[in-house]
Amino acid sequence: MPDKFQNLKAFKVPQAFRGRSPIVVQCWWLVDFLFFKLSPQVMYGWRRFLLRLFGAKIGKGVIIRPSATITYPWKVSIGDNSWIGDNVDLYSLGDIEIGVNVVISQRSYLCAASHDYTKEDFPIWSKKITIEDECWLATDVYVAPGITIGKGSVVGARSSVFKDLPSGMVCVGSPAKPIKKRTMSK
Repeated sequence: MPDKFQNLKAFKVPQAFRGRSPIVVQCWWLVDFLFFKLSPQVMYGWRRFLLRLFGAKIGKGVIIRPSATITYPWKVSIGDNSWIGDNVDLYSLGDIEIGVNVVISQRSYLCAASHDYTKEDFPIWSKKITIEDECWLATDVYVAPGITIGKGSVVGARSSVFKDLPSGMVCVGSPAKPIKKRTMSK
C-alpha cells in the first residue's frame, strides 16, 4: 500500500479552470449572495438578467428559483421555457447545457467536475453535462460529469445518473436505468 493516498498540499487548480479571473469569480459570488439569492421569488427576469450579465446563455421564459446555486454562470446554457427548481445546484466547474422545456426539480445536483483519486495530488477535471430538450429530472437527482440525458427522458426522484440515458425513456434508480418508454396521453 502507498504511504499516502492523497496529499492536498500538492493540489493545484489548473490555470484558467474557472474560466474567468479570480476577481470576476468573487464578483459573481458577491452578486449571487446579495442580489440573486435575496431576490423575491417572482423576480425571474431579474435573475435571468444577472446570469446573462455574467455570461450565462439563458433563453426566454426561463424560471430559476432564488435558492438555486450556479457556481460559474459563464459555463451554463439554459434553453427557452426551462425551469430550475428550489435548491438545485448547477455545480458548473465544467459546462452544463440544459435544453428547452426542461424541468430540473428541487434539490437536484448537476456536478460537472470531480477529482482523480488515483493521483496523490488529487487533480481536478471537468466534463460537460448535457440535458436535452423536454427532459424532467424529478426531485433530488444527481447527474455525474460527462453525462448526456436524451430528449424527453424522465429521471425519477432520488436517482443517480452515472451513464448516459437514452431519449424518451423513464429512468430510475442508483444507478439510473431505463425502465419503460415515456408515453404521452391527451
